[in-house]
Amino acid sequence: MITLLSGLTHAATNRTPAEEALRDGKGVCTYEEFEDRVDRFAHGLAAAGLDRSARVAVYAEKSIEAVVALFGASRAGGVVVPVNPLLRPEQVAYILRDCNVAVLATTTPRLAGLVPVLPSCPDLRLVVSLDSRPIPAQVQAQATGFGVEPMDAVLANDIRSSLPRVVDADMAAILYTSGSTGNPKGVVLSHRNLVAGAESVASYLENTAQDRIMAALPLSFDYGLSQITTAFLVGATVVLHNHLLPAETVRVMARERITGLAGVPPLWMQLTALEWPEAIGEHLRYFTNSGGAMPTHTLALLRERAPRALPYLMYGLTEAFRSTYLPPSEIDRRPTSIGKAIPNAEVMVVREDGTECDVDEPGELVHRGALVSMGYWNDEARTRERFRPTPGRQAGLMLPEHAVWSGDTVRRDAEGFLYFVGRRDEMIKTSGYRVSPTEIEEGVFRTGLVAEVAAFGVPHPMLGQAVVIVVKPAEKRSDTDTAKLLAACKSHLPMYMLPAHVEWFEAALPRNANGKIDRKTLVTAHRHRFDDPPAGHRP
Repeated sequence: MITLLSGLTHAATNRTPAEEALRDGKGVCTYEEFEDRVDRFAHGLAAAGLDRSARVAVYAEKSIEAVVALFGASRAGGVVVPVNPLLRPEQVAYILRDCNVAVLATTTPRLAGLVPVLPSCPDLRLVVSLDSRPIPAQVQAQATGFGVEPMDAVLANDIRSSLPRVVDADMAAILYTSGSTGNPKGVVLSHRNLVAGAESVASYLENTAQDRIMAALPLSFDYGLSQITTAFLVGATVVLHNHLLPAETVRVMARERITGLAGVPPLWMQLTALEWPEAIGEHLRYFTNSGGAMPTHTLALLRERAPRALPYLMYGLTEAFRSTYLPPSEIDRRPTSIGKAIPNAEVMVVREDGTECDVDEPGELVHRGALVSMGYWNDEARTRERFRPTPGRQAGLMLPEHAVWSGDTVRRDAEGFLYFVGRRDEMIKTSGYRVSPTEIEEGVFRTGLVAEVAAFGVPHPMLGQAVVIVVKPAEKRSDTDTAKLLAACKSHLPMYMLPAHVEWFEAALPRNANGKIDRKTLVTAHRHRFDDPPAGHRP
């Protein structure tokens, strides 16, 4: 029975030691080789004095060495903190301070950029350089208060002392996720959360050891990390890919004969703008979407590119890993649904008082089960707000079960299928209506005139909020005619949903660290657009 994060590779090694575990741009690692390196890294950290539950951050692009560091730190009894490689030094330093990181694994070039901010991280004791490049003397001189060791030196340690005893209820990872305001918050995941999540997802994706899964999303993103854990659970091969250019992603998919690919809507939009080699359609078995609603026209293009691949539309939140999925057999009947609860989870739709909503009545999605995380690191107020007693459970329990209250509004149809309506803090309140940004975006996509769109509300003196959309014109078009777009939108949207303002982007819309459209930045840029509307102005 697998109960711990590092137990995933241990079990796979016992079954198929010679099979490929990981591939990156530099090489290949079998399960037996990976298990050996994980074990040596764990004992190297233990010899360096790593305490049980001490935090170990990994700040690097995806590589075999980075994954060894994550799993090795976990085996040593540490709590892993994957840090998005797109973050800047000050942002990294905030995370290191916030969760008292003791060990940082990074690359030599990144260390050079971090050295000026690391003195503000008083708990840091050791930096492990993941690459084989020599550490410049200047960097060594600036690295005060902590030691710097190359990974080879950590792996070469011969001391094999006993490692701390860890159980599945212990902390395993802290994943930092952006909030609507302020600094990112750290979601604490247990070993049970991660292993149960891998078991659930692998069961409905029907993953096997023959799968070749591309990891294109950041490992700091729960959806990205799950590509590793799900693959390791079944002994599949993970192809680590640092997504830069969509065309390169397509080439890697073909060259590596990828069978499973996970993405977010902006990535799918980029990939479907390209032609795919025929070979991809022959071996791609499935693709999954989470992190936002998949536009129906993008889904149609994906199914054209890979007609044999099964599409899985999913909904998840870092606080509970994954909540729902739509079986591929239901795609044609309900392409906008997020499906039903994943195995080993229950998903409820409730009113503010916790009572269950009626059919098609919008309410908050509440998730209970083994995947509900341990709360937010060092943030009691936000933890109490989002992690509350499960609605409708037995009142006599002295230690009531807690569920995660998502803050997302959904509705359930008569057959039990769920539909995403919008985030509670993103819903647009205009002219007395509560409007979902997703519904507006879907209507704009149907015009065929845009490749990307983000809809949001901004303050308006008469309407409460006005609808603003930021759009990128459709590929191979230079048409940025606002009047033409609004006229086309009238065929798909009621008058109260029509945008009051349209802004055109020639390049891709701004993204956050997880590859999603950065709505917060867009809202901030347009917040004061209607502060002083002209006399008689009506959107």
